[in-house]
Amino acid sequence: MAVDDLDKQPDSVSSVLKVFGILNALGEEREMGISELAQQIMMSKSTVYRFLQTMKSLGYVTQEEETDKYSLTLKLFELGAKSLQNVDLIRYANIQMREISKHTREAIHLGALDDDAIIYIHKIDSMYNLRMYSRIGRRNPIHSTAIGKVLMAWSDPQEVQETLGKITFTRSTNNTIQSIEEFMPVLAATRAQGYAEDIEEQEEGLRCIAVPVFDRFGIVLVGLSISLPTIRFSEENKPQIINMLHEAARNISAQLGYHDYPF
Repeated sequence: MAVDDLDKQPDSVSSVLKVFGILNALGEEREMGISELAQQIMMSKSTVYRFLQTMKSLGYVTQEEETDKYSLTLKLFELGAKSLQNVDLIRYANIQMREISKHTREAIHLGALDDDAIIYIHKIDSMYNLRMYSRIGRRNPIHSTAIGKVLMAWSDPQEVQETLGKITFTRSTNNTIQSIEEFMPVLAATRAQGYAEDIEEQEEGLRCIAVPVFDRFGIVLVGLSISLPTIRFSEENKPQIINMLHEAARNISAQLGYHDYPF
C-alpha cells in the first residue's frame, strides 16, 4: 500500500498500517537504516523515525550502536509462540472440558489473567435451562471469581501485590471480598487445598470451583472452573467435582509438558 493510500485512511488505521509496514520490511531484511526503510515503504524519514522510536521503547525493535540500523527483536516471536500455545491449550482443554460437561451438565470455563481482571478464553455451556450467562472474551474481576483466586494463588508474590494494587475491590454481592487484607488469606488457603471457590461472591445464587492448569515450566497458565446455581450444588458432591476438575487439569498440564501436577 502506497503512502497516498495510507493518508486516505482514518488516523488510527493509518498508524496501524504504517507500523505493520515497518515490521514487514524489517522482517524481510536482517537490519535496515532509516533512509532505506523509508524508501522501501514509501514514507517520510521523519515518520519512520517516529514510529521506530516508539517500537524501540516497546521492545519490538533494536538499534545497532555502530551502524544506527534497526532490526526486529524476539518479542514478536514470543507473541507468536504464546498464540500457538493458546491454540494448543484450547484444543487440549476442550476435550477435557467436554468430558466434565458430559458428567455434570454444568458450565465449564477456561480463564486467563488479563492485566487486572480475568478473561474467559473457552467455555462449554450448561445443558440446563437455568444457567449462568457468559461468553468467550468476557472479563470478570479477580477478587470475586474462583478462576481469579487460582491465578493469583500460584503467582509470584510481587506480581500479586502489583496486580492487586490495580484492583478496585468492587462489591457485587454481600459475600464479595473487599480488601487486599481479606484477599491474601484466601489465596494461601487456595494454594494449600488446591482449588478455589466463589461462593456467591460474583453473582447471587451462583457457585464456582476452579483449579490451576500448569504450563511446561510449572507456571499456572489458566484456571479451569465449573459454575452452577446454588440450588444444584451440594457439599456432598463437591469432592467428586473437585476430583474431576483436577483430573482434567492434570491431563491438560501433561499435554502442555508438565507432568508433576501436585493434586
